[in-house]
Amino acid sequence: MLTGDFILAWKIVFTSQSQKDSKKIQSAGLHTKVSQLLDILSKNPYQNSPPYEKLKGSLSEYYSRRINIQHRLVYKIYEKEKSIQIIRMWTHYE
Repeated sequence: MLTGDFILAWKIVFTSQSQKDSKKIQSAGLHTKVSQLLDILSKNPYQNSPPYEKLKGSLSEYYSRRINIQHRLVYKIYEKEKSIQIIRMWTHYE
């Protein structure tokens, strides 16, 4: 029997685009904020603090969390595999 807090971590997988975005994140000094968001996602992708947004339209399978006023972390949740695919970590305006 398990007692206490037991957290099953979600696996984080990065697309090639999000790996490219990672370099921009590092250069912009946003690495700490992104690391905090990834830590939250790995524990519970549905945790609503900080808030997340389920995207609409052709992106309806994706979620977004704000890195700062301009940049967002966009990801997809795979329940069955208990994994999260990071799609973008840079602006969604490009």
